[in-house]
Amino acid sequence: MRSSYKIVDNQYPYFITSTIIEWIPIFTNSKYCNILINALRFYQKNKNLKIFSFVIMDNHFHLIAMNENLSRIISDFKKFTAKEILENLKKDNKEWILHQFEFYKKKHKIESNFQVWQEGFHPIQISSQEIFNQKVEYIHHNPVRRGLIENPEDWKYSSAGYYLKNKEGVIDIDSF
Repeated sequence: MRSSYKIVDNQYPYFITSTIIEWIPIFTNSKYCNILINALRFYQKNKNLKIFSFVIMDNHFHLIAMNENLSRIISDFKKFTAKEILENLKKDNKEWILHQFEFYKKKHKIESNFQVWQEGFHPIQISSQEIFNQKVEYIHHNPVRRGLIENPEDWKYSSAGYYLKNKEGVIDIDSF
């Protein structure tokens, strides 16, 4: 079933969640995390994507972002990263994951033998400082809730260090 969530006003940032199909853990290796990081940096530099907060977990990511064509950017981002992930899985002989991506591919997905990302990205409009703060808190505490770390700022693939310790991270963070 396709998502009914939509971006309706590009003047606001959106809280975005995107998940690997069937929650398969791909981002347990920095090589695969860096595929997302490098793609996000590209969109920041070349497509004016504003990123206000993010976290990459083992099988999904959250992002607060803004752009005049955010739906297109996220769609392109997911296509590009899926292609890169698949190429790297093949190089790394990760056949069991490739078989999972093939097995769980939706029937209407005819352009590939595999499906990496679940459909949609569940955008939620951030229309106030209160909603922004709540979503940033949720994003930064994701690895803490999972029991992976004790302090949000210790998660490398997150903007928590920027907010809590004023330190640079793997992605430049824009001011809200």
